[in-house]
Amino acid sequence: MRRRSMLLTTLLIAAGCGPSAEEQAAEAEAARQQAIADTLAMAEATYEPAAFDSIQWVEQSEAIARGQVVFSYSCAKCHGRAGDGTGGFVQQGDTLRPPSFLIEDWRFRDDHEGLRRQIFVGTANGMPHWGLEGLTPRDMDAVGYFIRFSLRDGG
Repeated sequence: MRRRSMLLTTLLIAAGCGPSAEEQAAEAEAARQQAIADTLAMAEATYEPAAFDSIQWVEQSEAIARGQVVFSYSCAKCHGRAGDGTGGFVQQGDTLRPPSFLIEDWRFRDDHEGLRRQIFVGTANGMPHWGLEGLTPRDMDAVGYFIRFSLRDGG
């Protein structure tokens, strides 16, 4: 009987020595952040600007039309239909705060290459890494045209 009592006492002490709920939450968050960093690094390593070199549009309006379709199913849920950063996820209370493409000093205003890279790679703040999620370079190029030349110019 004494042996069982010692074993039970040892197990109870060992159980009490484990990480607290706060420590477990911190470890889970650190693992989540590491997974995000690893995915971004993979997307960055996979990004190849030459993948966009062969894309040709008969007219810019063709790219914008295709980009509008891509934007509606891939981007609007976060960035909003107007590109102002108030998509459905935000309206439903998500803490994600995507940028508005409509602000005057938007960083990709005159940087199509940078915008394509951003769409491909994503961000640590919640932007999906569309290059790993299945958007083709042609669709990423098109959505870049739509954002820069339709949304920003008021459609």
